[in-house]
Amino acid sequence: MAFQNIYYKRTAATAKACYMCYRPTTTVLATLNTTDFLYTCDGHLTDRGFATVIEPHDAASGTEAKKVVSDEEIRRVKEEWEERQKRAQEKAKEKEKEKTTKSSPPPPSPIPVPGSSAKPTHQRYTLHRDVWSMRLAEHRKKRQTNAVKEVAPRLPMTPRGGVS
Repeated sequence: MAFQNIYYKRTAATAKACYMCYRPTTTVLATLNTTDFLYTCDGHLTDRGFATVIEPHDAASGTEAKKVVSDEEIRRVKEEWEERQKRAQEKAKEKEKEKTTKSSPPPPSPIPVPGSSAKPTHQRYTLHRDVWSMRLAEHRKKRQTNAVKEVAPRLPMTPRGGVS
């Protein structure tokens, strides 16, 4: 039952006691297939003695992985901004005309918001070696107690008679 020291930060619906300080928390660190999970406070997640964040591969490679904005993207953003400014000026002029004519205002049009297509991912953490060894010891103890409960009924009983 060996599992990796990679935990994903997730949020639970019900608050339970933190693994370290026993305060109620909804933040859970769980392995990928949830063979191991533990409730932790957000304060403990910032503590380097408890767990450290695993950076994504593209950000971990250093300066080479920094995204450089191309001239085309800059030009496109400038054009979009200029269009928005023109629209805002036109709307301001229309409002001034409406105020002077005092006619009924037209229904507001929905403003298109560019959505991000990036998938949300859970933050990845690795536990400190001492905390990790405590987790492994707990799982080993659970496994051993389950093995004892399984084997105990098959063992012969102890003699109950007195010494003759």
